[in-house]
Amino acid sequence: MKRNFRFLFIAILFISTSVFPQNDSALLKKLKSFKEITDITPVKHDTSYSEAYEMMITQPLDHNKPNGLKFKQRIFLSHKNYELPMVFITEGYAADNNYNSELAKILKSNQLIVEHRYLGKSVPAKINWKYLNIKQAAADHHAIVQLLKKIYTGKWVSTGISKGGQTSCYFKRFYPEDVDAAVPYVAPINVAQEDPRIYMFLNTVGTEECRNKIKQFQRAFLTKREEIKKLLMQDCEKNNTRLAWDYDFVLEYMVLEYSFAFWQWGQTKCEDIPSPDAPAEALYSHMIKSNPIYFFTEQAMKYFGPFYVQAYNEIGYYGYDLSPFKDLLKEIKDGSNIILVPKDAKINYDCSVLQDINTWLQKKGNNILYIYGGNDTWSATSIQLLGQTNSVKMVKKGGSHGTRISSFDGAEREKIYSTLENWLGIKIKR
Repeated sequence: MKRNFRFLFIAILFISTSVFPQNDSALLKKLKSFKEITDITPVKHDTSYSEAYEMMITQPLDHNKPNGLKFKQRIFLSHKNYELPMVFITEGYAADNNYNSELAKILKSNQLIVEHRYLGKSVPAKINWKYLNIKQAAADHHAIVQLLKKIYTGKWVSTGISKGGQTSCYFKRFYPEDVDAAVPYVAPINVAQEDPRIYMFLNTVGTEECRNKIKQFQRAFLTKREEIKKLLMQDCEKNNTRLAWDYDFVLEYMVLEYSFAFWQWGQTKCEDIPSPDAPAEALYSHMIKSNPIYFFTEQAMKYFGPFYVQAYNEIGYYGYDLSPFKDLLKEIKDGSNIILVPKDAKINYDCSVLQDINTWLQKKGNNILYIYGGNDTWSATSIQLLGQTNSVKMVKKGGSHGTRISSFDGAEREKIYSTLENWLGIKIKR
C-alpha cells in the first residue's frame, strides 16, 4: 500500500512539474515584464505546445479615454516558438478554457485566445452597456496584438467561430494591418436589426417536401400543447431547470425557433421529423434533440445577455414569421426576439456600423478566408463578395453551423490550404 502511494505521489509530482513549471521560463519572464498583464497562471495544454498560460490584461473601459476606468480581460496563450505564426482567436463570448483550435493545428502555430469584453471573467466592476460595442472590442484586440507582437514576430492570423467569427471581421475592419490574414468561421454579416434574409432562407432551403414537413411538425406540436407541456414540466423538474418564461410561452417559443435551429445545427434530418399524428412523446423527443431546452433557460439568458445587447444595438439578429401558426399561438403575439435583451439595457439600433463594415469587407477586406455551411441558417446573411478583393468564400454544400476546414475535402480543401499558404508565405503539411 505504501509502495503504491509512493508511486502515485511521484506520478502527481511529475505531472505537476511538466504542466506547471517550477521556475520562470524565458516566456514567463517576458510576460511578467508587461505592466498590463497580471494574474498569470500556467494551464494544461496540448502536447504540441511547450507551455501555456491563462492571464488577465488590463484594458480601458473606453479606449477613447485611456486614463479612465479599467477592466481586466482574460486571455489564454499557448506557446511553441516566437517566430512561428500566431493564431489569434477572437471569442465572441466567454473563453472558459484553453484548447487547441483547428487552425492552430493546421498551421502548427502559437495560439492566443481572447475572451470578449463583458463576458466570462472579462466583466467591468460596474456594467455600463454603452461600452459594449464593436469598436471598443476591436480596440481591445488591437491593444493585445500590439503588446504581444513585441514577443511574437511571425505571421498573425485572426479567427473565430460564429459570433467570434463576426468579431474577427470587425477587428479586421478597424485594424486591417494588425493581422496578415483572417479566417472567420460561419460568421453572419447582418445589415438589419432583424435581418429579413433569414425568412427568405427558411422559405427556400432544402426541398419543398422537407419545409412542409417542418411546418406540419410545428403545428402538431402546438395542437398537442397540453400533453407536451406536461412532458416539458417533468423534464424541468427532473433536471432542476429554471426556464426564463412560463411553460406555455416557452412551448410556443420552441416551436418558432425550431426551423432556425433545425437548419442551423443539422442535429436531425428531414427523415427524422415525426409525422403530425405521432404521439406527444415522439414530438417532444424530436424537438429537444433538434432544439435543446437550454436556449430557453434563465442560465442561457444570463450567459447570452451581453450578446443580445450587441445584437440589438449594432450586430443584428433575427425574428420569426408567425403567419403559419397564428391560429395556434396563445402567448406570443410578436415575432421579434428583442425580448431576449436584458431589461436594464438601453436599445438604440445603429444600422450604420454594420453597413460600414459590410461595405469595407466587400471593397477593401483582403486576405480573409470565409468558411460557411450551406444549410446553416446563418449563411443567409453571409458575406457577399463582389470580386473587388482577394478574399475567398468557401461554402460546404449541406454544411451546418459546425462547418470547419476539416468539413471540406479534395479540391476544396486544397484551395483553402493553398490560399493560406499564399497569404502567409508558409507551407502547410497535407
